[in-house]
Amino acid sequence: MLDPRLLRAFVTIVDAGSFTAAAGRLHMTQSTISQQLGRLEQAVGRTLIERAARPVRPTASGERLLGHARRILSLESEAMALLSESVGTSAIRIGLPDDIVTSRLSREFAAFSEQHREVRLDVTTGLSRDLSKRFRAGEFDVVVVKEPTASADHRATFPEAVGWFEAANTAGDWPDPIPLVAFPVGGLYREAMFERIERERRSWYVAFTGSSLNSVLVAVEAGLGLSLLPLGATAKYNVRLNESFGREPDMVVSIYSWEGAGHIGEVVEQITKVLADRFESQGCSRNSRG
Repeated sequence: MLDPRLLRAFVTIVDAGSFTAAAGRLHMTQSTISQQLGRLEQAVGRTLIERAARPVRPTASGERLLGHARRILSLESEAMALLSESVGTSAIRIGLPDDIVTSRLSREFAAFSEQHREVRLDVTTGLSRDLSKRFRAGEFDVVVVKEPTASADHRATFPEAVGWFEAANTAGDWPDPIPLVAFPVGGLYREAMFERIERERRSWYVAFTGSSLNSVLVAVEAGLGLSLLPLGATAKYNVRLNESFGREPDMVVSIYSWEGAGHIGEVVEQITKVLADRFESQGCSRNSRG
């Protein structure tokens, strides 16, 4: 491996035309720069500078090395500049259900990133139970989850109205077994849906499983079956509340974080404000703690 310090001495000698001038540019003695050139020549096994020439000039081998040496030094300079830049050097890890990642929240994140360029926001979407488990294991700094009731260490929590939805053009009651449109195993709505329909002593089967809220809503809209969904997420879809099953008890959307100050605290405040506006528009109130 060629030492960049030795390459810099070689390139500077060529550019300056003399050992004395090169030593001045690099703020070292002439003997030191001569030693560095000698070490480089020993490493490559070639004479690189015609010392008797005035001004000194590279040998044929030196000319071949010169372009590569300049590129190596340029890459070293770029790497040092990159490492000295603080942009994106620290991360805030955030876990969210996919329907929480709205355009409004993304704009808030963009504003935060513009103000704090040294911070990178690493956002992961997924099912609430998995997100909660990973947060408790220390994988996230901030998490938003949907749950039956909020834990005592929540930063803020909002009630979320949920109900049973079907395609708007569905005609009549659903026959047994009732087709269901569900989230994957472990999904909060999925288990609540099964519990309710079994209390009704109705037979059922899963007709469609979707990994995102949009995929589930599109399937319901297409008439594939019934599904338990948040009321606030259905407005833009051609679905309606099923009269037989109707509403379920509210769930809650809760925010958790390990820290309440600094950059993480700012992110929590942004998420809280976005969710507060969202649920206020749905007639829901907020519960929070300091």
